[in-house]
Amino acid sequence: MRRSWGASKCIWSLLLLAAAPLLAFAQGAQADAERLSKLESAAAAAQSAGDNAWMLVCAALVLFMTGPGLALFYGGLVRRKNVLTTMFQSFILMAVVTVLWAVFGYSVAFAEGTPFAGGLSYLFLQGVGAAPNETYAATIPQQTFMIYQLMFAVITPALITGAFAERMKFSAMLAFTVLWTSVVYFPLAHMVWGKGGFLNAALGGTVPALDFAGGTVVHISSGFSALVCAVLVGRRLGFGKAPMEPHNLVLSLVGACMLWVGWFGFNAGSALSAGSLATSAFVATHFAAAAATLGWTLAEWVRTGKPTVLGAISGAVAGLVGITPASGFVTPMSALAVGFITGLGCFLAVTELKKRLGYDDALDVFGVHGTGGTIGALLTGVFATSAINPIFKDAAGNALPVGLLEGNAGQLLNQLIGVGLTVGITCVASLAILKIVDLLIGLRVSEEEEITGLDITLHGEAGYHLGTESVLARVIASGGAEAEAVAAGYTKDVALEGAGD
Repeated sequence: MRRSWGASKCIWSLLLLAAAPLLAFAQGAQADAERLSKLESAAAAAQSAGDNAWMLVCAALVLFMTGPGLALFYGGLVRRKNVLTTMFQSFILMAVVTVLWAVFGYSVAFAEGTPFAGGLSYLFLQGVGAAPNETYAATIPQQTFMIYQLMFAVITPALITGAFAERMKFSAMLAFTVLWTSVVYFPLAHMVWGKGGFLNAALGGTVPALDFAGGTVVHISSGFSALVCAVLVGRRLGFGKAPMEPHNLVLSLVGACMLWVGWFGFNAGSALSAGSLATSAFVATHFAAAAATLGWTLAEWVRTGKPTVLGAISGAVAGLVGITPASGFVTPMSALAVGFITGLGCFLAVTELKKRLGYDDALDVFGVHGTGGTIGALLTGVFATSAINPIFKDAAGNALPVGLLEGNAGQLLNQLIGVGLTVGITCVASLAILKIVDLLIGLRVSEEEEITGLDITLHGEAGYHLGTESVLARVIASGGAEAEAVAAGYTKDVALEGAGD
């Protein structure tokens, strides 16, 4: 019996000795699993933090494009007597559109709804907080996504103001912007970028048109709306007869540089993360702007014998517009081609098409944004490649051809449908809105106000303190019969000076 008990003890000891490594292995595996889980969590948190930081910077860059970028660019292109009004329009829209976006705009653009407009589930930004919306951007708070998209909504109607510069009432501009942003921009953003939107190539759209950063939503919509505005509001007094040259190209040059820098947030930020796609869009944006600058400058040099600053900065903006829909789909060499072609096309639109049709698009919004956005959208269907962005996949998850040169000829048709639908919606809606505003408020300032300048007559301020204008601004700001008499006398003097020139 003792021998048996001793044998049992020996056996149990051997078993325990044999099991010890297995027990240690199990404990080690559990610890490794815990460490791996913590590492994955830390990596995910780091990615989220990095993406969030990048997107907040991009949101700031896109707002930077409106003020000061667009404000300076447009402000320098008008005559001295209208510089403040022109810059103020960009500034005030930063406030107006933000309030609209917070109340209902974001919901109409990005809540689930019909193929043509979102629902009201995000009304007053309800439910838009720190948690990501995985449909749109899985690694950043939905509030970050919301504020980034807001900056696109801010700059789009601000672009339109260049078409009716120097002649539209401030109140009419505000009314037009509120209605246009609500009726045109918000639904169009849903159609192109919202889940289930009619033109959304990534999230179940009926027509999978490609628009990475806003070729249709921002540029075609603003450009063609600007054309309707220019025609309906009418030409400026003396258009084609009196000189209407930019009063300060230095301001415009600085503004153009700011737009170029801000556009990196516009296009590269549309990747919605700080990954390789953002890098690709960043590179494409820069290359296209450079090529378009050279294209426009070369065409102007050949045509007129002199390269101009105005031509160069217009070309840069044209290239940035053209690459916007394509930036997340094309290679750097294709971006050079897109930029160069867009620069030439916009140059012809501004110099030849405008002259032949005779419309007064004061700051060439249609010539640059409408034309450039259309060219860029179509060229996206030509040059887009799965090597940059495999947006189309088969049932097995394999990448399919994206653009015409890669073998997907049908994509060019999709792009044409997207352009045509955008043009149709924006033109019809803009015409209707302008008619309503004209009926209720009146679109245009009086002849006396236009001759005197909108800075003084609408705001009682002068952009530059240069003697007579500064005194006149203070007198008019004081109001009363004396102010009216002084303004009338100044208007007469300016008119006589213009006639003498």
